[in-house]
Amino acid sequence: MSRGFTADDVTAQGGRIFVVTGANAGIGFEAARVLAARGARVILACRDAERAAAAMERIGTEVPDADLSFQPLDLADLDQVRDAAATLRAGPPIDVLINNAGVMVPPRTLTRQGFEMQFGVNHLGTFALTGLLHPHVQDRIVITASLAHRSGEMDYSDLDASRSYHNWQRYQASKLANLLFMFELDRRLGAAGRSTQAIGCHPGVALTELTRHLPLPLRFMTPLAAPFFNSAAQGAWPTLQAATGAHVQGGDYLGPQGLGEVSGRSGPARSTGRARDPRRARELWERSIDLTGIDPGI
Repeated sequence: MSRGFTADDVTAQGGRIFVVTGANAGIGFEAARVLAARGARVILACRDAERAAAAMERIGTEVPDADLSFQPLDLADLDQVRDAAATLRAGPPIDVLINNAGVMVPPRTLTRQGFEMQFGVNHLGTFALTGLLHPHVQDRIVITASLAHRSGEMDYSDLDASRSYHNWQRYQASKLANLLFMFELDRRLGAAGRSTQAIGCHPGVALTELTRHLPLPLRFMTPLAAPFFNSAAQGAWPTLQAATGAHVQGGDYLGPQGLGEVSGRSGPARSTGRARDPRRARELWERSIDLTGIDPGI
């Protein structure tokens, strides 16, 4: 029986190029740090240039020869997504695209194009970036979901949350969308004869800055629960396995192996039947094209 995957299992990645969205903090930062330490060229695709520079400085302190660069990317603005994708396509082929950036349970906020922020960033921004970049990605496309997908329900009738807004329900829906997208993307890549594969992952319950929008009582309790949860570094293990694991295949979904998939080493994770439903996935794909104006063409 496998003992599970950790950062120690990431092999040498010299000569390979990784794009990591949201790499300035949390799980994205930890993944970028490990990949740089293994010799990869890592492009930190982030919204904030100053925070990205600080992250690269931190990695450089630990990995003096780290090959790092910054790509401006705001997933809440589809125009910026298009600009970022055009810049990345003008560079050398990408080996692995790690879609890590996301938002979690903020107050009701809208993206630049008027979508509820969590669906707009977590799914539509990821769909748009991947749709524009996938012909330029040679190996793997990683999409980050969550345990929260298990309670998710898609509702396309109120995408700006003007009728109702419950932050957890919107987060759950966005994470269900991530998995529906991952499975459908991998199906389509395979049908098109592409060698590029789509792989999903989730971090369990990891203590990162994504928790900043939690209600105050929960934020105060978080340090007390820390021994039972993953750190950001541990939460990055499924991402790293999805991006580099030798035995990972397209359509795999990876997460912590501890009780309830909350913490622990990485391995196979459980997804719901709703997340694997091809009919729902096709509907989401077509609606996402309509909403973003971006057709992946596969």
